[in-house]
Formats: sequence, C-alpha cells, structure tokens
Amino acid sequence: MSRAPRSTQASLGQIILGFEMVVMGLASLVAMGLSAVEAPVALIGGGALVLFIIVTIALIGRYKWAFALGWVVQVAIVASGFVLQMMFILGIVFTAMWTYGMVKGAQLDAQKANNS
Repeated sequence: MSRAPRSTQASLGQIILGFEMVVMGLASLVAMGLSAVEAPVALIGGGALVLFIIVTIALIGRYKWAFALGWVVQVAIVASGFVLQMMFILGIVFTAMWTYGMVKGAQLDAQKANNS
C-alpha cells in the first residue's frame, strides 16, 4: 500500500520550524549568558518554546489546524525580542520565511493537485 503524497506546505513549515527550534534554543542560552534575564527564566522559557515548536512540527504533518500554531510560534519569536532585542530581527526574518513557505507551499500543493 502506497503512502499519500506529503504536502509541500507541511514540509516547508516543518523545515522552517526546525531551524527556528535550533535558533530559539541557542537564543535562550545567549539571553542567559548576557544576563538579559535570570538563568532559570531563560532556560525554562526557552525550553518551553522549543518544546512548543517540537509539538507544532509533529502536528503540522497531520492536521491542517496546526498551521495556526506555526503562526503562534512566529508571534512568540518576534515577542522574544522584548527579552533579547536581536530576536526582533530574527523573528521578522523567520516570519518572512514562514509566510513565503506557507504561500508558496500552498501554491505548489494546488498545482500538484491540478496536475494529478
């Protein structure tokens, strides 16, 4: 039995979120190292966001509504700029990547469906 083809939009979303997961893990260590926040706050907050991203990655492949969680991740990353200002820039860059991935992925999925 063959498996249903994967959604390009879901694949792009999972890739982008994977990169964000790494960046947020490292950013929490930077926030702690620069004493932007107390160490427990940086580690627990960063760890919670990384865990949320992991859950979102897992759900995006299965449920359409999980794409909304991806947008919540983008908001959280931009909001982390209030703790570490450089995250405003990274958040905007990742949000732009996420937006492009969602739009282009949906277009490619529609094109693939029309060709089938």
